[in-house]
Amino acid sequence: MTSAAAPIRAKRVLPGFTLSLGTTLLYITVIILIPVLALILKGAEIGPARFWAIVSSPRAVAAFQVTLIAAAIATVFNALYGLLMAWVLVRYEFPGKRILDALMDVPFALPTAVAGLSLTALFSSNGWIGAWLEPQGISVVYTIWGIALAMAFTSVPFVVRTVQPVLEDLDPGYEQAARTLGASEATIFTRVVFPQILPAWLAGCTIAFARSLGEFGAIVFIAGNLPFQTEIAALLAFIRLEEFDYNGAAAIALVLLFFALVLLLVSNRLQAWAARHRGA
Repeated sequence: MTSAAAPIRAKRVLPGFTLSLGTTLLYITVIILIPVLALILKGAEIGPARFWAIVSSPRAVAAFQVTLIAAAIATVFNALYGLLMAWVLVRYEFPGKRILDALMDVPFALPTAVAGLSLTALFSSNGWIGAWLEPQGISVVYTIWGIALAMAFTSVPFVVRTVQPVLEDLDPGYEQAARTLGASEATIFTRVVFPQILPAWLAGCTIAFARSLGEFGAIVFIAGNLPFQTEIAALLAFIRLEEFDYNGAAAIALVLLFFALVLLLVSNRLQAWAARHRGA
């Protein structure tokens, strides 16, 4: 009589749960939690009155306004362009499609300082594009439009890469049924396709907006960094550090951190909604 076969243990690619979880928590603690905690503690040393005086000063308020307005402009552009690019990459076949698809990830790989220098060279008064825009009375470099351009360049992949997989997974049967019923292409997109990709699209736009708020390297070259005009909040925090005003830098950074956490919460909510939407 043969003995019962011993249970076969499933092979794991990664180490055991304890080691994996410990490594993950260590990384999160060292790279994320400790710097954020240090920033919060540094800001707490200031006190409410001093903190409010720093963040409500005219220069700080102007920097926050420039940052938020430019990020909003960049997000609106990315919302439209990113959706269009994702649609083209998913729904059409053409020569060079793979190259265009790969180019969407260039902002991830390209150093932001290099991107800022390149955009400044292109859109300056003697650049390839700026030389044509300047006679038309359109200035990009050293304006809020230049800031929005740099933000859009660095954050557009978030919209494309968020919407693209959802478009690829859509069931074409719904669109075919709509065509059978006589719906136009515009009606099919607005009534059938867009509601299905809406959660992912909103999540991508939220992440792109958060990325724009934190952008620094691509902006400092094209903005001109003029106080009350083209000075962003991240740059003002950097200036306060150069002036050894650590409390001022911490206060401004805490406001940016607050915006980032709020947007992170919104993005997670939208992604959860998207998951439930796809499941339904």
